[in-house]
Amino acid sequence: MSDNSTRETHFGFQTIPEDEKAGRVHGVFSSVAARYDLMNDLMSAGVHRLWKDAMIDWLAPRPGMRLLDVAGGTGDISFRFLRRLKGEGEAVVCDMTEAMLREGARRAEAQGIHGLDWVTGDAMKLPFPDRSFDAYTIAFGIRNVTRVEDALAEAYRVLKPGGRFLCLEFSQLPVPLMQKLYDAYSFNLIPAMGQAVTGDRESYQYLVESIRRFPDQESFAAMIRAAGFGRVAYRNLSMGVVALHSGWRL
Repeated sequence: MSDNSTRETHFGFQTIPEDEKAGRVHGVFSSVAARYDLMNDLMSAGVHRLWKDAMIDWLAPRPGMRLLDVAGGTGDISFRFLRRLKGEGEAVVCDMTEAMLREGARRAEAQGIHGLDWVTGDAMKLPFPDRSFDAYTIAFGIRNVTRVEDALAEAYRVLKPGGRFLCLEFSQLPVPLMQKLYDAYSFNLIPAMGQAVTGDRESYQYLVESIRRFPDQESFAAMIRAAGFGRVAYRNLSMGVVALHSGWRL
């Protein structure tokens, strides 16, 4: 049997040794951390805010809930969660990129948001005990994980029975012409925008390519079921530009 050093994975449209991907992803997000939130606004014309609001709406936070926000970066999902609960909840932001966490902590302090912990960690090997969270969220992060199946298994492990998994991720438009138009926008404008705003075209080229490599809605739902989750469902947002996937640890 071959070990992980001989296995391959994708980094955008490139094929690379599996053990190189985490380092490359870390480099991408370290490079863009300071202007990551600005770029999200520019790339989506601010619509990413509505997608994240929809994620929290479907989660329906309740008082006393403990959230793990994986690949939580600068804290957008956790901030919404805590604001919704008005101080009656707890959130842990876990991300592999310290620069993103530092930016998130700076934002939290500036906005007076409390009840947050910031933890450096890998989605495939979370530094938390079994059955320790009521909810697990991951927004625009799971496509960057080297082995998505391992991340889903970890999500299941750290959730309490009755806990909820929610994933917000770019997906596939069901109408081919619309997908073609969206691809034209993504590949022609987003890397150029990344160069202009962050000085880093290559990172945004990777991010666009990584979206195209991610499974479609039904395929990803099947992966969530295979990880053990029940009541798996998804909702398309913006006609399928992104999708919200949900599952429960029953």
